[in-house]
Amino acid sequence: MFVATVIVSALLAALLVFSAGLKFSHREQIVQGYARVGVPEGRLNYLAVVLLAGAAGLIVGLVWTPIGIAAAIGVICYFIGAVGFHIRAHDTKNLPTPVVFAVLATAALVLRIATA
Repeated sequence: MFVATVIVSALLAALLVFSAGLKFSHREQIVQGYARVGVPEGRLNYLAVVLLAGAAGLIVGLVWTPIGIAAAIGVICYFIGAVGFHIRAHDTKNLPTPVVFAVLATAALVLRIATA
């Protein structure tokens, strides 16, 4: 079961780093997408740092369980907030992305607790 924990945590961490990179890029398409849901461009770097912290926590959490659990909970909260922003903005086209991230983070949390 620990192998599954490593795979899910590493996959999620890689996706979080990729997502953070998109936010740091400030490409027009990315900025417009976040503006549609009410996130100003000035907040993108902060959101990217939160994602990088979550990714680091998931990886460190493979060695130190409490950090992994805390990181997974933080990532779940982040993406539940993202789902809320998309619902509030009626942005159903982009809603599946934060839902998938939240589900992956939930899987990482369940697996990390199960292998503690």
